[in-house]
Amino acid sequence: MGWLAGLTGGRSDDLTGAQLARDVSVMVAGLLAAKGIPRTQLAERMGVSPGRVSQILSGDENLTLHSLANIAGALDRSVVISFCEPPPAEQPVARGPARTEDGPVRPYAPVE
Repeated sequence: MGWLAGLTGGRSDDLTGAQLARDVSVMVAGLLAAKGIPRTQLAERMGVSPGRVSQILSGDENLTLHSLANIAGALDRSVVISFCEPPPAEQPVARGPARTEDGPVRPYAPVE
């Protein structure tokens, strides 16, 4: 099992890594919006092309620690990496009959 597979209950490393990349892109986009910094200015601060910033913000880019540090520095931030317990796997919940004040209106629903 790869190093990220356990984070999401056994999904592949690629899927979990892709989710992390999307999460980072959302955070970067949020910082840009909060600071009122256009993508072109971020590119200038990072010393990269605007196209590279677009790749990063697409959420499909496999970012290196160097890239993360470069983004953080350009936004006057630092990168903090932490390892934590994965969230518990979602367990299906058995549902009982739907009720109104007059009593049940449908039979038990199957567990999905």
